[in-house]
Amino acid sequence: MWMIELIIVLIFIFLGARLGSIGIGFAGGLGVLVLTLGFGLKPGDIPIDVILIIMSVIAAIAAMQVAGGLDYLVRLAERILRSNPKYITFLAPLVTYTMTIFAGTGLTALSTLPVIAEVAKREGIRPSRPLSIATIASQIAITASPISAAVVFFAGALEPTGVGYGELLVIVIPTTFSAVMLTAFIANFLGKDLEDDPVYQDRASKGLVAVPGDEEQQQEDIPPGAKTSVLIFLIAIIAVVCYALAISNNVGLIKNPVLQRDAAIMTFMLAAATAIALFCKIDCNKVLN
Repeated sequence: MWMIELIIVLIFIFLGARLGSIGIGFAGGLGVLVLTLGFGLKPGDIPIDVILIIMSVIAAIAAMQVAGGLDYLVRLAERILRSNPKYITFLAPLVTYTMTIFAGTGLTALSTLPVIAEVAKREGIRPSRPLSIATIASQIAITASPISAAVVFFAGALEPTGVGYGELLVIVIPTTFSAVMLTAFIANFLGKDLEDDPVYQDRASKGLVAVPGDEEQQQEDIPPGAKTSVLIFLIAIIAVVCYALAISNNVGLIKNPVLQRDAAIMTFMLAAATAIALFCKIDCNKVLN
């Protein structure tokens, strides 16, 4: 029976992937409906805290995006990638890993992928090398971001064993970063360079490959409140980490805290969104869009 149930799960994962975007969530709900009503499986408890954390973090990120903060971060990432193009295989995962650590979601790093491909192609480096590890790094970093729902959930599961939020971050950040950079070293030797690839050279000679020039594409000016929004978001992340450490059992600076860790993340993120809206003077209606 479990094999049939596993096949059903895989079918709805495939369906969600075909639908894309929020369709993955739609398919997941339909899959739960089939497994519960069709096979009598008992669903687990809905992770309300995790859902609310995701919503509050997204609200802060959306406010920062409206203020131009994400565009500013992407601009910084592009400068780093273009400054040392020969090391793109190592810089690409470093950039995407850092952006995910900062934002708590790997989606923010996806905007750098076209730049990674362009820089690699211009340097004659096989684009699959930096692109593959950069994508992996953007997802691995979710398990090390202080404000990601995955870390919060895992920290709560480990607390009964004596491993707190702070100890978890001290372990997962260096280990995931080391694993990413080690994989980048291996990826740097995968496949042929473009100048030695007969298929690529044949396509390039036929004009089927667009070779980027040395000039950077013209970019729109960053709004004046962009840097401020990034600073506010960064302060909120630091506040979350400091507060979570202060109320932890191992540190214990705050006894009997009024706000538990999960609630603190939500309130700090919503407070950050409020501060961005006030100081950067953004239209909150655009945040909903």
